[in-house]
Amino acid sequence: QVQLVESGGGLVQPGGSLRLSCAASGSIFRANAMGWYRQAPGKQRELVARITGPGTTNYADSVKGRFTISRDNAKNTLYLQMNTLKPEDTAVYFCTGGRIGYGSIYYPEYWGQGTQVTVSS
Repeated sequence: QVQLVESGGGLVQPGGSLRLSCAASGSIFRANAMGWYRQAPGKQRELVARITGPGTTNYADSVKGRFTISRDNAKNTLYLQMNTLKPEDTAVYFCTGGRIGYGSIYYPEYWGQGTQVTVSS
C-alpha cells in the first residue's frame, strides 16, 4: 500500500525552527524522488524543496538558506529542517513521492495528508 505520513508540524515563534518528518512505504522511497509542498490559505500549492534518489536537492527561492531537505534511505524517511521561520511560512506542508521528468521538472505522484505549520508570536 502506498503511504506517506507526515509529522512534526506545530506552532512556532518567528525566528524559530521545526523539523518535519515523512515516513514513506519502501516502494515509494526507493524508486522515487521526494519533495515537500506547502499551501497557505488562499494561495496556490507550491513546491518548497525536492531531493532525488542520489540526493541532489533544489529549493524554492523563498526558502533557500533556511530550509534543508534530506532523506534517510535506511529508515525510508524524508525530512525538512526549517530554520529562521517567518510568518509567511505558515501553511499546510505535504510530503510527496514522484519522479524527475523532462527538463528536470519534479512530478509528484503520491501525497501525504499534510501537517500544519503556524509561525506566529
